[in-house]
Order: sequence, then C-alpha cells, then structure tokens
Amino acid sequence: MHEMVVTENILRIVLDEARKVGATRVTKITLVIGELSSILDESVQLYFDLLCEGTPAEKAELIFHRVDATFQCQSCGHVYLKQVGGFNCPLCGGDAMLTGDAKEFYIDSMEIDT
Repeated sequence: MHEMVVTENILRIVLDEARKVGATRVTKITLVIGELSSILDESVQLYFDLLCEGTPAEKAELIFHRVDATFQCQSCGHVYLKQVGGFNCPLCGGDAMLTGDAKEFYIDSMEIDT
C-alpha cells in the first residue's frame, strides 16, 4: 500500500518539473529502484495509471531500472551479486558487507513534449 503514497509523490514531482519547463505532455519516466527496496514495479505502475488520468502524464511510459545489491566478502574480498538463499560469499563462505545501499528509489529522467 505504501506504493500509492510513493507514486503520488512521483507524479507530483514529475508534474511540477513539467510545469516549470512549459511541457504539454510527459511521455516517459525512468525510475531507479534498488533490489533491496520494498517497492514493487507492478504496484507503482497500477497506481500511476490510476493517478495520472487527466494529467499531462496520462499514458506516460514508466521505465523501471533495477539496481542489483552487491556484496564484498570480508575474508577473501570477492565482490558478487546477492545470492539466492543467503548473503555469504559463494567462493569461501565468509561474511560479506553490502557495497552500496541497494534501497535507492528515485526519478532518473523524464521525457516531455513542449
């Protein structure tokens, strides 16, 4: 359900920015979402389709770019993507640390018509 609030904020930001530059229509919005965020693409799309009706963003294409969670082993230094079934190093089994946040969620870009 939190996707509705998030999507309302996305739409507000997009429409504010479009208005500032005199856009008549928003055609595409690219979102970046970290693998470890709790945001579901399908829910954002559903709410976006409902909320943008009658706005300059109606029928805009949403592009979802997922950012993988990467880890670095504290024992051997190996850098790897999150493994199914656990977070330990696939080479040595050692404990790992997350190399980035992987919880990011932001508007990367948008395309408009003027």
